[in-house]
Amino acid sequence: MFHLLHKQNELVKLLPEVRGRYKCDEPMSRHTWFGVGGPAEVMYLPEDDDDLSFFMKTRPYNLPICVIGGGSNLLVRDGGIPGVVIKLTGKYYRRCKVDGCLLTCGAGMRNGELEKVMLGNALGGLEFLCSIPGHLGGAVKTNAGCYGKELKDVLVKVTIIDENGDQKEVPAEDLLLGYRSSHYPDDWIITSLTLKAEPQDPVVTNKILQENKAKRVASQPYNERTAGSTFKNPEGLKAWELIKKAGCADLVVNGAKVSEKHCNFLINTGKATARDLETLGETIVQRVKDETSITLEWEVKRLGVHK
Repeated sequence: MFHLLHKQNELVKLLPEVRGRYKCDEPMSRHTWFGVGGPAEVMYLPEDDDDLSFFMKTRPYNLPICVIGGGSNLLVRDGGIPGVVIKLTGKYYRRCKVDGCLLTCGAGMRNGELEKVMLGNALGGLEFLCSIPGHLGGAVKTNAGCYGKELKDVLVKVTIIDENGDQKEVPAEDLLLGYRSSHYPDDWIITSLTLKAEPQDPVVTNKILQENKAKRVASQPYNERTAGSTFKNPEGLKAWELIKKAGCADLVVNGAKVSEKHCNFLINTGKATARDLETLGETIVQRVKDETSITLEWEVKRLGVHK
């Protein structure tokens, strides 16, 4: 029998017997940096790629599925997420194989864990990824980047499991990575990434890592419940400048507020609901549109149903 955590619900009775774990009615507030959100009807934690492939091949037809990473760029609504939420976690999905300057990392590897790999193998060029919260797999969908570099600059290929449970390797160019975007089927589950680093003295790597951290602490909210940049930068413009121009820099909706340090960040002060945060974001979108005729696009991914 599969490993089941929490009291069984009706949906889990219909799911295939896997080697991984099922969690019923799992609070999504435990899995997002905002710290809000209703429960996942079922959360599935695969044991490995073969386990995940089996699940995809034998799951019920039309079962709602979504995949999450570290939850650093995610807003889950208060009504939770129907169906199955897949989270790649555990030792298997946090592994890293080093072959010269090529690093093949599990999708569940935390970006910050790259620091140890680079320093231990005298490699560099991936320091910017260490400054982005979350898991590496989640960086692909949005082509995450900062400090002048994006994932597409260092990504060689990914391995995926598709809707039929088939495992494939996909070269980076087929993902069509652009500014905070990508173009590949939503039902692909990325399970590992191969990144190209470069030889570099660990002293130099550590210096860059520390400089990047100092920049982040100085310019962005730190040790607060936030999900990073809320809105994408419109072409040729800065979202934070538009937000400030529209008079939104000090907006508050119950327990949700705009960050005093960077107005493109929303903060859960500790008492916010997902609705508070989404209402705050949508208020900003409307005011910026009224002021500038520009419609800001959410960079934070929103999932689930309203309560």
